[in-house]
Amino acid sequence: MEEFLKLTHLLVTVFLYTFATMTAFPAIPDITMSALCPDQDECSLVIYFTGFQQVVTGIGALLMMPLLGNLSDRFGRKTVLTIPLVLNIIPLGILGYGRSRELFYIYFVFKCVTSIVCEGSVQCLAVAYAADNVPEHRRASAFGILSATIASASVCGNLCARFLSISSTFQAAASTAAMAAVYMRVFLTDSAPNCNLSAPLLSGENVESVSSKKEKYATALPSLTDLFSFLKTSSTFSQVAVVAFFSNLADVGHHASIMYYLKAKFHFDKDRIADLMVISGVASSISQLLLTPILVPALGENRLLSVGVFFNSLHMLLHSLAWSAWVSYGAAMLSVLYIFWQPCLQSIVSKQVGAGEQGKAQGCISGISSFANVVSPFVFSPLAALFLSENAPFHFPGFSIMCAASAAMTAFVQSMMIKAPAKACTSIHVEVLV
Repeated sequence: MEEFLKLTHLLVTVFLYTFATMTAFPAIPDITMSALCPDQDECSLVIYFTGFQQVVTGIGALLMMPLLGNLSDRFGRKTVLTIPLVLNIIPLGILGYGRSRELFYIYFVFKCVTSIVCEGSVQCLAVAYAADNVPEHRRASAFGILSATIASASVCGNLCARFLSISSTFQAAASTAAMAAVYMRVFLTDSAPNCNLSAPLLSGENVESVSSKKEKYATALPSLTDLFSFLKTSSTFSQVAVVAFFSNLADVGHHASIMYYLKAKFHFDKDRIADLMVISGVASSISQLLLTPILVPALGENRLLSVGVFFNSLHMLLHSLAWSAWVSYGAAMLSVLYIFWQPCLQSIVSKQVGAGEQGKAQGCISGISSFANVVSPFVFSPLAALFLSENAPFHFPGFSIMCAASAAMTAFVQSMMIKAPAKACTSIHVEVLV
């Protein structure tokens, strides 16, 4: 229990950051549609705009995530975590100031730029911080608590958006984002990984003292060779990387089109989207807090990962085939099961590396996930734009979401092939991030 108490300020920081992000999220489709396609429920242009943002973000994050993870190993989690927390304030502040067409384009540019650093980095660094402070055998539960915190913040943010006007929504989001940055700088204690706990995974790299590593900070910079070294050295890491890629490919494709799909088919507005996300968030929070501590010891991270990925695919399939609005609400309830995949994936990866490489490993997996952000718009955005338009070859508005479900099913097949790593006195064991 003492280990989890060390994470209190981290959890508060992550809660505030996620709350700010998710408060603004339900209103983005309405803002985008109003700026690009006024008085329309269907518009291909907004889907391509979203896809372009995902490509730019994905390419940037592919390069930035290993860099940020490695820098956090060297200079501390708190120092590097400051960067995305501060940058996250800028686009929210722009929409808090105004939502004219001109301001929307300014927001869009800043969102693309800041997302290169912000997208996934806070969770990446939070997982590394948790791995620094929690023993191996407790990390799966710690990551579950972190995921539950994110889900709870999502619920609170969506509830807030449900009852606020659009202008107040972005003002509240920007204020909370600023509060997250200030709180982290004041209260969070930096963590220094204990590099003597285990041997690092990268071949040819010996365990070094903190003092000897400091001598290399000025000259050693992370590169994509770190990622390839991880992939070559550990078959488990390689298999997990495949699961991470296809799972995120599916998630990004699903998230990019689901709001516009629901808006076009069932005329969902900001409030109904917020309701849907509240249902999903509540189910996720309950699952992470109550079920994860029971199921991880009983099934193990590998099997629970497969369970999560399978139900992730199933919930996308239900969305794609929804014949009534209530089906989408029912699909959201499946988050009680599909929420498992990410913390279990994080837990498995964490056990593959030494204590001094947690940030680097997390950053590499986040980079792979970001690469999925690049590929996904090229696959799913044209499909979504086509099948939500009047020029669709056949009537199936949810076709792009069904394709996303098939990508998630590919991840499920790969997850079934991952074998639990054997214990060894010189190596670490279980956990990490995506």
